[in-house]
Amino acid sequence: MFRVIPYFLMFMLPAMVVLGVELGGVWTLTPLVLVFVMIPVLDVLVGLDTENRPEQAARHRWLFDLPLLLWVPVQLVTTAWVVARLGTGEFSLGELVALTIALGVTNGAGGINIAHELMHRKARLHRAAAEILMTSVHYSHFCVEHVLGHHRHVATEQDSASSRFGESLVRYLPRTLVGSLRSAWRLERDRCARQNLAWYDLRDRRFRYPLVLIAIDLAIGLTLGPLALAVFVGQGVIAFVLLETINYIEHYGLARQRLASGNYERVRPQHSWNSAHRVSNWYLFNLQRHSDHHYLASREYDRLRHYEDVPQLPAGYAAMVILALVPPLWFRVMNPRVVAWNSATAGAESTLASVA
Repeated sequence: MFRVIPYFLMFMLPAMVVLGVELGGVWTLTPLVLVFVMIPVLDVLVGLDTENRPEQAARHRWLFDLPLLLWVPVQLVTTAWVVARLGTGEFSLGELVALTIALGVTNGAGGINIAHELMHRKARLHRAAAEILMTSVHYSHFCVEHVLGHHRHVATEQDSASSRFGESLVRYLPRTLVGSLRSAWRLERDRCARQNLAWYDLRDRRFRYPLVLIAIDLAIGLTLGPLALAVFVGQGVIAFVLLETINYIEHYGLARQRLASGNYERVRPQHSWNSAHRVSNWYLFNLQRHSDHHYLASREYDRLRHYEDVPQLPAGYAAMVILALVPPLWFRVMNPRVVAWNSATAGAESTLASVA
């Protein structure tokens, strides 16, 4: 039961955003300092978590869902309050920018990550919560593309969210932002065609998602003003760019082999980068155990397994995001690791083939 407590650490972020709004000045930067300075330092000091613990009894399952579901009202209330406050125009430009970025990072690292966990669940409540969180950052289509597209095509040329070897973040972002939208549209179009749904049917997410987003943006713009609307849209952009930056990190340079049949090999833990940094995984609900997530997407965050024989990142996601923003440093750190991993994998496959 006590294992769930560290996963409530993420709630520090919205609290720090509120503190930044109330105190202003340098306090507006506290959420960013926590994410991009303190967490990487704590990762180094606290070390790795490579233990695979026994699974919790079924009667304790609700405990691990509690922080996920509690986050939904916390994010919605915090976002509404911050947007309304910033829309008053009482903050300096520097404070406005810092708080918009801080809110975006909070809703990206916290909200999108939790939505990602919930959209893989079967319960309608969980999937509805995922849609609400993704709508609040203007990235609703991720609920379609990620589950039906990315998980099927990961580590292949068909997946826009899988970054290629030698591809910089600047080149990757436009490709994945456009590609994920196109993929979601095609996937939903095909689903609706199979179910014979009209284009104006609210069950068609190509119609429902834009309709809800337009209604929310109009309501904010008309009631709180254009500045509040700009903050709301801006935090969403920060959030989903952070999401796609993490996607860039998670699969950089890794590829599934095409079989003689023309199909790709099955997705295995080796097709995602793994990170065992303990503190980052507490904040990210074990998202960094990404190898196991792609191997078995239905496995809940607290049950994800650590693998030793998969590609390992040299740091947690927060530090890797900073690295990805500087392409020469990223290539210097990651390219040798990709080459070494692919060479070792190719050597192992050749050995197995010769034995067979």
